[in-house]
Amino acid sequence: MFLDELDRTIERIGNHPRQFPEYAFGTRRMVLQRFPYLIIFRETASGLEFIAVAHGRRRPGYWRDRVE
Repeated sequence: MFLDELDRTIERIGNHPRQFPEYAFGTRRMVLQRFPYLIIFRETASGLEFIAVAHGRRRPGYWRDRVE
């Protein structure tokens, strides 16, 4: 179930990445509907870069070093 939800969410991001709110460090985020996870991503010249699939209770911004 989790992987199905993740696949649907990634497809939705791929189709309309700018519909998701801007987040920190030039990224955007999408919260999964049925699970306490969020996907952090950003647009690049060559497409989308997925930075993290993070649990909602994990230390905020732990993934920052991936975008700097």
